[in-house]
Amino acid sequence: MSFPYPPLEERELKNTIVLFDVDGTLTPSRGHVLPEVLDLLARLRQKVAIGFVGGSDFPKQQEQLGTASVDVRTLFDFCFSENGLTAYKSGQPLASTSFIQWLGEDAYKELVRFVLHYIADLDIPVKRGTFVEFRNGMVNISPIGRNANQREREDFEKYDNVHHVRAEMIEKLKERFGHLGLTFSIGGQLSFDVFPTGWDKTYCLQHLENEAKKPDGIAYTTIHFFGDKTSPGGNDHEIFADSRTVGHTVTDPADTVAQLKELFDL
Repeated sequence: MSFPYPPLEERELKNTIVLFDVDGTLTPSRGHVLPEVLDLLARLRQKVAIGFVGGSDFPKQQEQLGTASVDVRTLFDFCFSENGLTAYKSGQPLASTSFIQWLGEDAYKELVRFVLHYIADLDIPVKRGTFVEFRNGMVNISPIGRNANQREREDFEKYDNVHHVRAEMIEKLKERFGHLGLTFSIGGQLSFDVFPTGWDKTYCLQHLENEAKKPDGIAYTTIHFFGDKTSPGGNDHEIFADSRTVGHTVTDPADTVAQLKELFDL
């Protein structure tokens, strides 16, 4: 179904924007968004600006939130991939930057060598492939490997909740690379992100602040954020707790839908 959306400056709550985490908030972890979630977002978009902010790169978010025929950039007013390091407003790209430029090739190679040696020596039930995934704004590290299937992902998440594989690995990385000014943030079922301190999900708020400074820009004085990993150490925590946002913790997409219906009378 096609929804005609009012221009941003004509939304009912012009100065309000609602931002969403992706995995566990709009979709099942690494799964595809359900039609009822998209329907509710379309109705919400009649009233306010909406956007997603996720650690994954844009192709993964296109896969989860869009379809072969529907560009995800048409479904949201703002798209913040890799925490906003890659960003779009109304389908048009905003300023971008790079993790590798910030860190430098030598330090990056040292980090990757350490990670691969650590994972090689790690005794966990299964290992698959793609243990280090390089992205524009961060590195994603998975002890089990991102090629694990859904059952293996769920099993590893349960195992990790008991044995704290990711948390212990992060502590080792902090000891070895603490001088580099990096943040390590657990997200999803099987991995964690590594990025420069300050390049967490709050990074996307810079884009909103920059938009407000433009001649025709809108100052978003109310910024709602919905996420499922909002506790300290989770990759939603920083933006959830930021003084510029109103944070909402959800347990799954159904909870997101329920909270949105109540909050915005949908």
